[in-house]
Amino acid sequence: MAVIAGTAALGGFLFGYDSAVINGAVTAIQAEFSLSTGQLGFTVASALLGAAVGAWTTGSIAERLGRPRTMVVAAVLFLVSAVFSGLAGSATLLIGWRLLGGFAVGMASVIAPMYIAEVAPADVRGRLGSLQQLAIVFGIFVSQLVNLAIVAAADGSASNPLLGLDAWRWMLLVEALPAVLYGGLALRLPESPRYLVSQGRAEEARAVLVRLEGGDVDAELGRIEASLAGEHTPRLSDLRGPALGLLPIVWVGLVLSMLQQLVGINVVFYYSASLWEAVGVDSSRALLISVVTAVVNIGGTLLAIAIIDRVGRRPLLLVGSAGMTVSLVVTALAFSSATVDPATGDAVLAAGAGKVAFVAANAFVFFFAFSWGPVVWVLLGEMFPNRVRASALAVAAAAQWVTNFLVTQTFPRISETVGFGGAYALYGVFAAVSLVFVWRYVAETKGRALEDMESEPAHP
Repeated sequence: MAVIAGTAALGGFLFGYDSAVINGAVTAIQAEFSLSTGQLGFTVASALLGAAVGAWTTGSIAERLGRPRTMVVAAVLFLVSAVFSGLAGSATLLIGWRLLGGFAVGMASVIAPMYIAEVAPADVRGRLGSLQQLAIVFGIFVSQLVNLAIVAAADGSASNPLLGLDAWRWMLLVEALPAVLYGGLALRLPESPRYLVSQGRAEEARAVLVRLEGGDVDAELGRIEASLAGEHTPRLSDLRGPALGLLPIVWVGLVLSMLQQLVGINVVFYYSASLWEAVGVDSSRALLISVVTAVVNIGGTLLAIAIIDRVGRRPLLLVGSAGMTVSLVVTALAFSSATVDPATGDAVLAAGAGKVAFVAANAFVFFFAFSWGPVVWVLLGEMFPNRVRASALAVAAAAQWVTNFLVTQTFPRISETVGFGGAYALYGVFAAVSLVFVWRYVAETKGRALEDMESEPAHP
């Protein structure tokens, strides 16, 4: 089961790699295409618009093609985007191919948690669902290592040539390799038994259940059939309800998705290299700091995987929100102390403030990594009733990507207006809001079968 879930989560690896690889190329891309701050922000964030569209449409695609075939489609799009983004001759073409890659990211962000939740036994579903987030953060980590290695090979700058191409182009091209691996392995995955039952292929579903779970397969098959009995093909209209036009559980998923991004986590992974360069750190050391942050991210995610099925989802979110709030406030205070070098006009952090900023920023990443990073994806995969899961997950993921786009697009302007300290303070406010939201509205789903979600969890 772990192998199957891990293969599905390879989409998360590409999700993380594609999202973060731009970090090492930001400065070089701005110089290559003479981009303004606003244009640079849109170029970096453009993939997120594609991701929102990909997430929005993946529910219906997965219902038509099945789960593994949808993964194959995503892999092909990752491959095409990687090749042509790396060879793009203009900012317009780069944005276009990043939009396509973003569409694939959106697909992967929906199909992996959906598939893992549908094939995993309830007692280990949180742990296996967290593999998606582990794959994401490992993809981020590998992208930073690749960027660091490429810059080193190109004599210290992403703008320098390497084997006939600028180094930043190789950063984007390398993604083609895991894309091919993902597509090949996805072809070997068994189909989701819940999808097979919905298609009237009960005997195939029985065979998959025997392979995946064993035990009383007939009873499990009966539960799935009962939960899907009389249901039509999922559609967005199924999400309508009395709470401002949507079911209450859908609102919970939407707000969880938005808050996961509003705390500013992806600013760290998209802009960290250029951020540290902006306060006096040289290019190579800035990339090395990004690698350290990626390692912290992995460590936090491994902790979540170890404890999520024992501790539960809600306690992890509460602790993570509190930790993020404190660490973001400290980071904001540290960056607010930056001074301007009169000789160069560049912002500079004092040595003590730089160390505080480094520790606090990585503490923020750690608190996010063992809570809001993996837990939100686990909840989105399991919290919705069977009859609306595909549609609700697609809408929630699309909202997450739109919010990610807005945060990423606005960061350069916010940091220019109120400084890095002001930007991190704003994200700290949203972290505090996330604490209140979880306390009031998020219910525990630990150990519950997916079929038990037919009655929405009571609020705490």
